[in-house]
Amino acid sequence: MEMANYILTILRSQLMIVFSWGLDPYSFRVIENGLAFNVSGYKHQGRVEVVYDEGYDLFTVKLLNRDGSVKTIEDGIYLDGLVDTIDRLVEKTDDYAARVRRQYGM
Repeated sequence: MEMANYILTILRSQLMIVFSWGLDPYSFRVIENGLAFNVSGYKHQGRVEVVYDEGYDLFTVKLLNRDGSVKTIEDGIYLDGLVDTIDRLVEKTDDYAARVRRQYGM
């Protein structure tokens, strides 16, 4: 539970980015040494699991499709790169700025 709260604190440090993922605030679940939640981003719709690796003092991010199959695993993530890594995997497309303008009429 302590690690899940710590990860949540990291996510809260960049709320505007986190909200852009289509995060379901009711989906947060404590997992072993980490936190899981559901997103609906441009690149990934499904579950995100963030797990802390005590031995290396780094994080692993796992993306799971809605059917539970593993889409991507990225490890070796430092604390200060956690939100950016999730953002890149879940939301950022090559045409991200254009998609946002189109979707929100900007």
